[in-house]
Amino acid sequence: MADVRGIAAAYGVRVELADLGDWAAVRLVAEYDPVGPVIRINENTLPRGSSCDVRDAIDRAIAHELYHHREAIGEIPRIAARAAREAAADAYADALTAAPLDQMLST
Repeated sequence: MADVRGIAAAYGVRVELADLGDWAAVRLVAEYDPVGPVIRINENTLPRGSSCDVRDAIDRAIAHELYHHREAIGEIPRIAARAAREAAADAYADALTAAPLDQMLST
């Protein structure tokens, strides 16, 4: 698994836990704000499980929002369609947070 917190720090992106409110039908897990820049993770959506579950949820949210940061700084092109853009951010997060095969085999 990539050190997503270290990657965010290398980009100069701050990470915060925040109460992002209730968005009714939308479960807002995190947001990227280019002013800062900062990734805000909605503390209301974090799992109530083990500390490992919480850490994994935070890391996945950071990875997803790092994709949007990379769009904002022009490192990757911005996909026009929102659904496709979010799917690409999810795929990026999947790739960054996937455990290496040798680590999976040793557990």
